[in-house]
Amino acid sequence: MALVGPSGGKTTISRLAARFYDIDSGKITVSGMNISKIDPEKLLELYSIVFQDVTLFNNTIMENIRIGKKDATDQEVMTAAKLAHCDGFVENMPDQWNTMIGENGSELSGGQRQRISIARAFLKDAPIILMDEATASLDIDNESMIQESISKLIENKTVLIIAHRMRTVDGVDQIVVLKDGVVFEQGKPQDLKQQNGLYKHMVEMQMQSHNWKYE
Repeated sequence: MALVGPSGGKTTISRLAARFYDIDSGKITVSGMNISKIDPEKLLELYSIVFQDVTLFNNTIMENIRIGKKDATDQEVMTAAKLAHCDGFVENMPDQWNTMIGENGSELSGGQRQRISIARAFLKDAPIILMDEATASLDIDNESMIQESISKLIENKTVLIIAHRMRTVDGVDQIVVLKDGVVFEQGKPQDLKQQNGLYKHMVEMQMQSHNWKYE
């Protein structure tokens, strides 16, 4: 399922699903279980999380990826990293997998930091995946490679995707369009495109923006 729409509510929903903070009213369920009654650490075992604001540590590339599965072997880490296309930039680093990346990944680009986050998700292999602008810092060529990898990552899993690029969510099963913090539209991408609604408008605006050229 993809969450799209103007600013407001999408990231909050993903944080609530992971129980980063609790709700004041209502109920959130996962597989019929009320998450407010599940220990937060146990709940997080069900999730692989790929958010735009990646948290990295002043350690090696290898150890930053291993956070996804603390008992993973070096080979398992490198396999996950290759699926996330990390190996291309790692091989050019001074100490490759043992390169220190600085506080919160200060030695890496935004795209490299997000690839590490995606590699963690491959390594953890959890049944539920939360993605918030997972490819936001990637150029089009790198985004295409990552999208191919993500397609493998999400097989047979429950996935919640937040994205502003409409092409990112074109293949999902369901789209929920949020406006002012409430559900404005909901349905399959092809059905929403046939309606003269907000989703169709967003798709058309992005297409116009993509095709715009300065003369």
